[in-house]
Amino acid sequence: MRYFIDLAYLGTAYHGWQIQPHAISVQEVIQKALSKILQQEIEVVGAGRTDAGVHAKQLYAHFDAELKFDEKTLQFKLNSFLPKDVAVNQLFAVTADAHARFDATSRSYEYHITTSKNPFNINQAYYLLKELDIEKMNKAAEMLLDYTNFKCFSKSRTDVRTYNCKIKKAVWEQTPDGFIFHITADRFLRNMVRAIVGTLLDIGIGKNSVEFLKEILKSEDRGMAGTSVPAHGLFLTQIEYPKTILLNGL
Repeated sequence: MRYFIDLAYLGTAYHGWQIQPHAISVQEVIQKALSKILQQEIEVVGAGRTDAGVHAKQLYAHFDAELKFDEKTLQFKLNSFLPKDVAVNQLFAVTADAHARFDATSRSYEYHITTSKNPFNINQAYYLLKELDIEKMNKAAEMLLDYTNFKCFSKSRTDVRTYNCKIKKAVWEQTPDGFIFHITADRFLRNMVRAIVGTLLDIGIGKNSVEFLKEILKSEDRGMAGTSVPAHGLFLTQIEYPKTILLNGL
């Protein structure tokens, strides 16, 4: 039987989602907990990878289990066993071929910027003491929807077949504490969101013009884009799937 887990975690203490040889990861913590509770070796496949320090309000993963169990009971046991900074929001059965990564139709992220020093969110927002022009940043962000090749925002030497992504939403929101950047796409390249935010911030502070973004996108050159912003301000917020993956279409 295949199951999906809806997870949330604070990424501060972890070296990202994916298992690594000499560093603690969220995937490792989940796998160990499931394997111990179910008394069988469990492999967990995530919807994607988050980098070290990046947080997730929602990340789906799937696993296969030979034993049948009550989903609510397993959710309760997992939450009791997992560290305080990792939580299971939901656990449910899916079709045998459902895949947390390949069946996802969209992913959404938020990047949080604070313009005032706040000791209570030092690991959850980027503290930036610069004036930002949100109107210019939003004009530039809207231009992203007209492009599909985002090689200029991709991490160098990454193993991907295509740099094409379809961005469905990209907008800045001003808050009492600062700014939040919202972005949704069918897929993202490694480091893409943080590179986009850094590039838009260069426009917001007046370092580059809105029109210069077109030159960056056409160049397909990571060196022309802005510096990647720190990981701790980034949140994976939502992943969407077709309803057909649910067992018996429920």
